[in-house]
Amino acid sequence: MLRYYAADDIRAAERPVIAAAPPDALMRRAAHGLALVVARELRERTGGIAGRRVTLLVGSGDNGGDALWAGTELARRGVAVRAVLLDSRRFHRAAAAALRRAGGRITGDLGPQEGPAAPDLVVDGIVGLSGRGPLRPAAAELVDRVRAPIVAVDLPSGVDADTGVVDGPAVTAAVTVTFGALRNAHALNPQRCGRIELVPIGIDPSPPALSAYRDADIGRLWPVPGPHDDKYTQGVVGIVAGSAHFPGAAVLSTVAAVAATSGMVRYVGSAADRVLDRRPEVVATADLADAGRVQAWVVGPGAGTDDAARARLAQILARPEPVLVDADGLTLLADAPELLQGRTGITVLTPHDREFERVVGRPPGADRVSSVVEAAADLGVHLLLKGNVTIIADPGGTVVVNDAGSAWPATAGSGDVLSGVSGALLAAGLEPLDALGCATRAHSVAAVEAARAPGPAGAPVRAGAIAESLPTAIALLRAAV
Repeated sequence: MLRYYAADDIRAAERPVIAAAPPDALMRRAAHGLALVVARELRERTGGIAGRRVTLLVGSGDNGGDALWAGTELARRGVAVRAVLLDSRRFHRAAAAALRRAGGRITGDLGPQEGPAAPDLVVDGIVGLSGRGPLRPAAAELVDRVRAPIVAVDLPSGVDADTGVVDGPAVTAAVTVTFGALRNAHALNPQRCGRIELVPIGIDPSPPALSAYRDADIGRLWPVPGPHDDKYTQGVVGIVAGSAHFPGAAVLSTVAAVAATSGMVRYVGSAADRVLDRRPEVVATADLADAGRVQAWVVGPGAGTDDAARARLAQILARPEPVLVDADGLTLLADAPELLQGRTGITVLTPHDREFERVVGRPPGADRVSSVVEAAADLGVHLLLKGNVTIIADPGGTVVVNDAGSAWPATAGSGDVLSGVSGALLAAGLEPLDALGCATRAHSVAAVEAARAPGPAGAPVRAGAIAESLPTAIALLRAAV
């Protein structure tokens, strides 16, 4: 798994390494890695290194020192390096002196951003882990004038290291070079960070604040039937979804559960005919009492919020099997939170932001991770907050995140598909965090695959197409092992 760390944990891991090494040794190690990445970017973007132009935006902290030492290495390789000091009184003087000796230029002027004297790359060394809040006006003005791709040192300046929050002017990087371990912001704000390059520098922080499943992890976890499996050992998921007003939710959830390699899907609701038209292998009934053996439940997508729907939700929550509650089921829980009281089985809630606010009583806010962790602990549930970066927390505070990698999953009915996949994996016996992490990643990959299908360029992706693309997505994830 990919593991991401809080700023304080990174700093704590650095202290003994810095204390045991000669002055600036750790910084020089980091700068060497940064210089290698910048050189590779120059080669790939421009075809060479010597004679190319790089501008360093140098702040007063360690990231500014990293940039200056990296600039020194680049200058020795024939790069025209210009270092712009944001504070002429506070900067790493030894690194600046080394850059001058190597032929680099130290200035307070950004210089031309267009024409033959413009930089090929700009290195953001303005602020680092200790930075909080947006860029200050002078720095923001410089960044606003930049036209070249930006390589950020550690993380883009103006992006909060722990939350990924941007609340004002900030850098948007094409590449972010970080050292020793990944930071929370790399997972929580990938749009600002661009491609992440991790440079080892001999530190070992612990424990991670966040984790993310790699495709190979998911390929290994995904349940594959063996020679002695049957439909029950592969997992039977019950889907309670759909209504006269929203029959499509039933279809999307059940189609997704079937595609996610369930042993069997049982459907309960009023849309049985529609479901069976699409998936005749589903066992459908209108009455919960006739549902039969089930190993996990999905309740709520399009299922209504009337008294009958509430009674059905209460019946299912009284059962011992894992239960995933989504959509209308979350609306019912917001009005009747007592339905969760006394529940001993695994409970999963999968809200988007507005549903989160209804159930929890407050919006997730800027620090989405803390909000999800707190709500999961308070409610005693596994909580999956949907978004471009989905955040999943268990009641004990373990957090898994997934970057969708695109906006294609943001379409009507997409959440119904995710619920069906998640329920199928819960029924197969995966641990809840594994089930939800695998389902979310497969859903993201399926959305990208659906967008690649023939059709008008830029046309929205249908939720049904995401569900139909799940087998391809699962095959790709398994092939990554």
